[in-house]
Amino acid sequence: MSQEIAVRKCQTLEEFQGCVGLQREIWGEADLEVEPATMFVVAAHTGGQVLGAYDGNRMVGYTLAVAGLRGTNVPYLHSHMTGVQADYRDRGVGRLLKLYQREDALSRGIRLIQWTFDALEVKNAHFNLNRLGAICREYHANLYGLTTSPLHRGLPTDRLLAEWQLDSARAVAAINNLVRDPVEAPATIELPADLERWQREDSPEVARTQARIREEFKKWFAKGYAAVALRTDPRKRAYLLAPWSDF
Repeated sequence: MSQEIAVRKCQTLEEFQGCVGLQREIWGEADLEVEPATMFVVAAHTGGQVLGAYDGNRMVGYTLAVAGLRGTNVPYLHSHMTGVQADYRDRGVGRLLKLYQREDALSRGIRLIQWTFDALEVKNAHFNLNRLGAICREYHANLYGLTTSPLHRGLPTDRLLAEWQLDSARAVAAINNLVRDPVEAPATIELPADLERWQREDSPEVARTQARIREEFKKWFAKGYAAVALRTDPRKRAYLLAPWSDF
């Protein structure tokens, strides 16, 4: 991780436009699917978050979150986008953004952050569940519709909803690297060993895998289970699920 990376709140129109520029670079979507600078302005002025990760004066990552209300009286943040420039990935920038996001939320009395992610993106799953201590209890099929982003490979935008209870013992232990990568659970959803190769090759096996795990997640979530971890052994990778009560 670059020791020069610093995270701070974005407050100016120039900074919001910098987020839009990074968004275009990272997702490569058509103009109509790009969140405009006005969305970042609204988020920053209505209790959400616009955070930038900087290497000196250069923005290399950002997070956009909007304020939400769970039920009738529980405020939370929905973290809509987190993006890191390609040259800065796997250097801890995403973690810095998340930890800053957590501290800012807790300082305002907000104890929950949610976001969605693609269940087929193994690195994201490992980071969200194992390293941050989030859980998933909802699976949304084709949540955003088909998009023009090459990152989505023309597939339905199926998404898991991550729930990050910021001050839970689970989250604190994960953030402080006190949790070993788990290997067993009452239920599992297996991921193919060849998944990344299929993704690189745009193989039809990716769509078949998506359809299979969609049904498995829905089955277990309907029974009151939650995805609580990812087994990372490349030969036996799987989502690990356990019964869960509301938290």
